[in-house]
Amino acid sequence: MSSTILLSSLFPSPSAHAATYNYDVRVQVDDKLIAFPDAQPFIDENQNTMVPIRFISEELGYKISSDMNGQQVKVTIEGSGKSVIFLSGSSEAVVNSQKTNFGTKAVFAEGRVYVPLRFISELFGIRIQWDNKNFNAIINKDGNYHEPAWYRPTAMTPAPAPAPAPALSIGEKIVQDAKKYVGTAYLWGGTTPNGFDCSGFLKYVYSPNEVSLPRTSAQMATVGTWASSPNTGDLVFFSETGSRISHVGIYIGNNSFISATNSGVKIDSLGSSYWGPRYVGTKRVV
Repeated sequence: MSSTILLSSLFPSPSAHAATYNYDVRVQVDDKLIAFPDAQPFIDENQNTMVPIRFISEELGYKISSDMNGQQVKVTIEGSGKSVIFLSGSSEAVVNSQKTNFGTKAVFAEGRVYVPLRFISELFGIRIQWDNKNFNAIINKDGNYHEPAWYRPTAMTPAPAPAPAPALSIGEKIVQDAKKYVGTAYLWGGTTPNGFDCSGFLKYVYSPNEVSLPRTSAQMATVGTWASSPNTGDLVFFSETGSRISHVGIYIGNNSFISATNSGVKIDSLGSSYWGPRYVGTKRVV
């Protein structure tokens, strides 16, 4: 008997699996396993299977394009007689000029836009199986059921305990904690996961790591030490209105930073056309 189940039971039971971002999820279209070269599927804290939409759309033969719309990414997908348009940070899509809500916000992270896998099923009418044994989502493009293209190895003997992971630096721990809140909504004056503004987000993330920061971005610029180039966990400051500091984020490496913007908590490039000209400098507080 097949170990696959339908989309209505797509997600593992929360009682059996604690919510985490570390599941080793695989996705296949018919009999072909999809390769994700730089952005991997994951299961979020609400048990949604989140997938990079570009790779899925291309494998299904749909035409997909994306471009920046302010501080959000606008994505357009055309296929199966439908035109679908949506923005990162939003749970709404426009399908053939009709607005619909797919329940979970599209997320822009690590340079890719993620959507819940049920987005594909509901908007394009494609059945999806879930192989619970191998943690494999199977998209039935041809309308037929398919066996898993990958099987999780079964160990004959208990695997040796893994070597302990290297201890994270305080800066790396701060970045790891900050990334948990990608997609959280913006709220002026917000200081909790119910909604953040830029300085409230940093104060919330740094505090459990025993780094006390002032309340506003301008006040944060008065602490720490100015650095010629940023390290992981440093504060990066921007001026969007003349010479006054008006925005602050956390440097995460690879010339990128995370911050609470008007479109929610997201990752941006220091060299982007918007943030590059507004970058003021870096302060080291860890």
